[in-house]
Amino acid sequence: MSSLKIENLYVSVDDKEIIKGLDLELKKGEIHVIMGPNGSGKSTLANVLMGHPKYKITKGKIILDDQDITDYSVTERARLGLFLSQQHPPEIPGVTVSNFLRVSSDSLNSKKNNPVKFYKDLLEKVKDIGIDKEFIKRYVNVGFSGGEKKQMEMFQLLTLNPKYAILDEIDSGLDIDALKMVSEGVNKFYSKDKGILLITHYNRILQYIKPEFVHIMKDGKIIESGGKELAIRIEKQGYK
Repeated sequence: MSSLKIENLYVSVDDKEIIKGLDLELKKGEIHVIMGPNGSGKSTLANVLMGHPKYKITKGKIILDDQDITDYSVTERARLGLFLSQQHPPEIPGVTVSNFLRVSSDSLNSKKNNPVKFYKDLLEKVKDIGIDKEFIKRYVNVGFSGGEKKQMEMFQLLTLNPKYAILDEIDSGLDIDALKMVSEGVNKFYSKDKGILLITHYNRILQYIKPEFVHIMKDGKIIESGGKELAIRIEKQGYK
């Protein structure tokens, strides 16, 4: 079955158990949202799905399109179609956006892109999503505002075109214009052949992105699931 499936997952960081028996299945064509208070394990889940070595899986499995990837490296998971938009993406001085994306694409697809053609394709893509063409000449995230860093994450997502996108608080710290821009990027990526796991604190991004499922995570577990109405209730009543 085409899905990203988490089975009875337990995860520890520095010998402290953070995720405590979590089950979730994200099928292609679905958007799932995870909400929850600080410290509930949301970002830990995002990082462990992508294979961050800091996080230790002590029990359970991660299955990607019927393939057990529990012990796979970050690179192996990326080549199989996983993508993580980071909450705090790092700066990479000396590496332009265009070169970063070209080398990333080369690595993921195990083939060399023609640099001139790839650059021309990027120029078309920035035009399509309304980004200034000078953006791709800049060093990755160096001197970027918070909104521009999120813009960079969306540009990566649309260029690398994975099967499943894990988006960790892509709406944090954004003004309304930047929020709309990020939401448009997510909606451009979304299709029946893609799966999206969106982690957020707030209901406001759900004005622009329409999920099939909303899950509430607390103390390392999903404690309640529902539709968009669940996010609205949390916005009004809080997690307590």
